[in-house]
Amino acid sequence: MINAVSSATAQTPGSSQTTPQSSGLASDFKTFLKMLTAQARYQDPLEPIDSTEYASQLAQFSMVEQQVKTNDALAAMFGQMGSTNMASLANWVGMEARAVSPAVFDGSPITVSPNPASVADRVELIVTDHAGSEVQRIALPVSADPVEWAGVSDDGTPFAEGIYNFTVESYNGDDLILTEPAEVYGKVTEAQVQNGEVLLVLKGGQAILSTSVTGLREGT
Repeated sequence: MINAVSSATAQTPGSSQTTPQSSGLASDFKTFLKMLTAQARYQDPLEPIDSTEYASQLAQFSMVEQQVKTNDALAAMFGQMGSTNMASLANWVGMEARAVSPAVFDGSPITVSPNPASVADRVELIVTDHAGSEVQRIALPVSADPVEWAGVSDDGTPFAEGIYNFTVESYNGDDLILTEPAEVYGKVTEAQVQNGEVLLVLKGGQAILSTSVTGLREGT
């Protein structure tokens, strides 16, 4: 796990690795320049340096010079990219992200976004606890409009706080034609980079990829 972000302040990754390599090459470049200058200064007048060999050395000199400049440019670019990525990660924290994921119930309503089949004439929301046991079944409108799950049983008793899963079943007549998990909103408490992908940790500890997020809103 690398580059965990829970606030907007973070150290730029990669800068400590690029600088020593660039400095080493720059040192070699200076050494090469001194050697070439000394060779030209102290050459034997009776046997001067062959022009072809000298041109070849100058070409090598130019290549080393360009490599140093390229490395410096890459170091600056990577440093800028690292700072930008950290700032982008920090922007996730505190937002509410919509995705297919379990949701933590802490007494506040949970926003559920169903996506029933277009040919359905009856839709039900099935709520299960962390153990997978069904705790509630609610009839929903045949619509993709978000609904609020209050976390209250049919007799008005509040459910225990914890992790719950939401599934939408679409029916046509008595036939079940589609079962799929519902998207819910969860508050992002941490953002991480793992294997080149952004991983979001939600309140309650659930982890989702940023690419699975289909909606964002301000955290409450």
